[in-house]
Amino acid sequence: MIDKAEEQRRLILDQFTRQAVPFAEMPAHSNEESVRLLIDMAQVGPEDAVLDVACGPGLVACPLAEVARHVTGLDLTPAMIEQAQVKQRSKGLTNLTWLVGDAVLLPFPDASFSVVVTRYSFHHFLDPRGVLAEMVRVCRPGGRVAVMDVFTSGPEQAEAYNRVEKLRDPSHVRALSLEELTGLCRGAGLRDVRAAFLKLGASLEDLLARSFPNPGDAERIRQTFADDIGVDRLGVGAGRKDGAIHFAFPIAVLAGRKE
Repeated sequence: MIDKAEEQRRLILDQFTRQAVPFAEMPAHSNEESVRLLIDMAQVGPEDAVLDVACGPGLVACPLAEVARHVTGLDLTPAMIEQAQVKQRSKGLTNLTWLVGDAVLLPFPDASFSVVVTRYSFHHFLDPRGVLAEMVRVCRPGGRVAVMDVFTSGPEQAEAYNRVEKLRDPSHVRALSLEELTGLCRGAGLRDVRAAFLKLGASLEDLLARSFPNPGDAERIRQTFADDIGVDRLGVGAGRKDGAIHFAFPIAVLAGRKE
């Protein structure tokens, strides 16, 4: 019997090794508003030592390093860390450390960082509660923890959205609801939990060009989005602009302070 955790690791490594370069180049992933919102919500300042969990190609870690004293970026996929190093060199930043590692068991002592963040990762975790507990563990008392991810707004919308996202990216597990995300933060011992929101616009074809669905699934995804125009079962407000389908991911940032 295949271990679920090992299979999920395999899916993530497969998808994000192939996605490393196109992910880094996709405009939506470098969206300045989303990066700035995460930095502001985490209240990052010049004295902070920051950990970026599931850092991908450094799209958040590098802007963080322009504000913080030091930033450590950790990701499961070596190809993503290679892209992060390329980005760091292009920006001339020296206050960054990169590590290949698993968010499920963070390879750091307790209370190692004053700020711990993650962006667009929770929907890939089999056990987001466990990952958040690890993020809180390595955060110093009084430090801040922030989670940014897509969220769902009800059972029917969640089912439709998760089904099409899993077709697009087989490493997708499920997007959590806002209530679940808030509950996880409070359950992990975070206090003064605040939330902020944004809509992250994207072109379906641009997204598919940088995705690696199984053979035949790209057309199923296109049809699902086309059928959803004016209906919005997916909760992403799909519509046509200049003949192409555009939509917007609903994104939430939740940030709190460790007791």
